[in-house]
Amino acid sequence: MNIVILSRNSQLYSTRRLIEEGENRGHDVEVIDPLKCDIIIEQEKPTIYYKDRYLDYVDAVIPRIGASVTFYGCAVVRQFEMMNVFTTVTSDAIIRSRDKLRSFQRLSKAGVGMPKTVFTNYSRDVEEVLDHVGGPPVIIKLLEGTQGLGVVLAESKNAAESVLEAFNGLQARALVQEFIAEAKGADLRALIVDGQVVGAMKRQGKEGEFRSNLHRGGKANLIKLTEEELKLAIKAARALKLPVCGVDMLQSTRGPLIMEVNSTPGLEGIEGATQKNIARAIITYIERNRR
Repeated sequence: MNIVILSRNSQLYSTRRLIEEGENRGHDVEVIDPLKCDIIIEQEKPTIYYKDRYLDYVDAVIPRIGASVTFYGCAVVRQFEMMNVFTTVTSDAIIRSRDKLRSFQRLSKAGVGMPKTVFTNYSRDVEEVLDHVGGPPVIIKLLEGTQGLGVVLAESKNAAESVLEAFNGLQARALVQEFIAEAKGADLRALIVDGQVVGAMKRQGKEGEFRSNLHRGGKANLIKLTEEELKLAIKAARALKLPVCGVDMLQSTRGPLIMEVNSTPGLEGIEGATQKNIARAIITYIERNRR
């Protein structure tokens, strides 16, 4: 098959691993920068022009689209969909997952456990907002932050008020979320491929850090998920219609809780922690579905 990886950097670990495994299985794999694609729309003949050629030979697409280029990147994925090209994650699913509020609304309706969350049009009555989530400390998250950016732990009413005022001054929308103290700065990442968990790790934030993201100095270790955690991860991925994704969970006294679902999960941490070939699982998923 001719497989295209939509990525702005061919040297990233995840992109390199997908190229390697695709070529190992006999496919032609090409990395294309979505921002350099021209989308050509005409009656019954949608196509994409890239550099010096039309991309009318592509069999499957793996979107590796960063949050900063979501709009145009998803427009390119959508155009491939209009051309009947198989994609590991649809444009609509990527857009849904990038909007934390929309994601939590869908997960809530699907009956998925999560920390109590409040979204409000900015109000000076911070105390009322905090009461909705059980009082301080609370987590305040920008709606479109990634890799732990735009996530703040407010340990008091005054701190929460200051953070919300600052975000409001920047015209940035934010969620206020219950702080799960018993998680102790750790979370679980389940990697889903074709609706099944193919690997899982526990990420622990560095000392004094409540965020466990590996980009922020966290450590990752192999973990065996409980039956409840497995079911929750699969249920969350289905609710957001993401056949390939990373599901982040917190361990709490009332069971596992969904923290976030990532439509473009990195492979370096999960492959390193589990010693499993996740990139190959994604390529074989394409093979099964393209056929």
